[in-house]
Amino acid sequence: MAEPIQRAELEQTIDFVERLSAAYQTRVVGQTGLWWSLLAGLLAGGHVLLESVPGLAKTTAARTLASLCGGSFARIQCTPDLLPADIVGTQVFDAAHASFHIEVGPIDANFVLVDEVNRANTKTQSAMLEAMQERQVTLAGRVHALPEPFIVFATQNPIEQEGTYELPEAQLDRFLLKEVITYPTPEEEVKIMEQADAEQAELTAVVNPDQIVALQRLTRRVHIAGSVKDYIVRLVAATRRAGAIGPLGRYVEYGASPRASLAFQSAGRAIALLSGRDHVVPDDVKYLRHQVLRHRLILTYEAVADSVRPESVIDAIFAATPTP
Repeated sequence: MAEPIQRAELEQTIDFVERLSAAYQTRVVGQTGLWWSLLAGLLAGGHVLLESVPGLAKTTAARTLASLCGGSFARIQCTPDLLPADIVGTQVFDAAHASFHIEVGPIDANFVLVDEVNRANTKTQSAMLEAMQERQVTLAGRVHALPEPFIVFATQNPIEQEGTYELPEAQLDRFLLKEVITYPTPEEEVKIMEQADAEQAELTAVVNPDQIVALQRLTRRVHIAGSVKDYIVRLVAATRRAGAIGPLGRYVEYGASPRASLAFQSAGRAIALLSGRDHVVPDDVKYLRHQVLRHRLILTYEAVADSVRPESVIDAIFAATPTP
């Protein structure tokens, strides 16, 4: 049994979130859903995939949060000619000593921003699988552990955009959350223009990597009752049974794996802690339902033809599953 969370620890977390939010809002306008996804990914220690058309502050949001959290930071700009070695590293020949040495690539950082990840070819995308899942890279037979915390923020454009590739399903499943970003409101867009004209103060870190690791450990101590775990399992199991979803079930080709259950558990704990609670309630599971499942459901070609979105299927699953 994990040690119960003390009131003082909850208050410290709330103070951390408030300070982080205030600093974040000096750079990013609106996008509340994006902010909660980034925070949940940070506390749960999971990677976050951000999708939208170009120009909606995906890179700015991820870079800002990484800057506010201190630690090492690396940005990888993906292009079709990017090679796996450009990300994970390679052996380098030292002519002076007539020997090879290992040089780890930019993946060796606390916060890695992979910009336009789906513009890289599939071989390069797959090279990140070990790093994202095992938090290590293997070069020339040697295993190199990545630093703690290690979080990947990846941005992608819709696959209809020129020069984009489909991400492999195995790589998609390694992302804890997928956030789809929409256009700002007219009022928010005016504020963005005003903010661009204002002089921007340099961002300073609000926390350090050790504090982030401590917060991640605190998140894992958030209590989740057996009834809520059962609720999560029933939700994920429903994605694998067409009859459990109703009319939309015929549009699902493959349901979610047990990794989705783990993602709901981790994300639910993060949302509970961000809400100032030491236990998970069903609403915490529901809050990020689209972000947890939208990239894990494989829909049929018929769904594409009928313009059926994953979010519609997810809502149908939650509507059909009794809440404890």
